[in-house]
Amino acid sequence: MKYNGIVQKGHQIGETFGFPTINIPLEDVHISGVYIARVKVGDEEYDAVAFGDQRRKLLEAHLLDFSADLYGWNVHIELLQKIRDRKKFSDAEDLRSAIQADIEKARAYFTK
Repeated sequence: MKYNGIVQKGHQIGETFGFPTINIPLEDVHISGVYIARVKVGDEEYDAVAFGDQRRKLLEAHLLDFSADLYGWNVHIELLQKIRDRKKFSDAEDLRSAIQADIEKARAYFTK
C-alpha cells in the first residue's frame, strides 16, 4: 500500500519520546496500526516505521537514522508489513518501549 502527501506539522509527541515522525494526511479508513515502511523523499529512500491514526486522519512515519526538517515536502510512504495493531499504553515508558521494539523489528526486516 502506497500513500503520498505533503508533510504537515503534528502534535510532536513522537519527538518528545526521541522518535520524531513525519505526518501526511490519511483518508484510507482501513489503515490502522504499526507498519514496517519505506519512505521516499525526492530521489532518496529511507527505512521507517509507520503509524496509521484514523482518529486524527494521519499517517505518521519515523525514518530510521534520519533527522532533518521535511515540513512541506511531498513524500511517498509504502507500507510493507504490519507489525501490530494500535493500542493504548498504561504510561509513557510502556509506549517508548513499544516504539523501540517496533524499530528493532523494522531494522531486522531491512537487514534480511
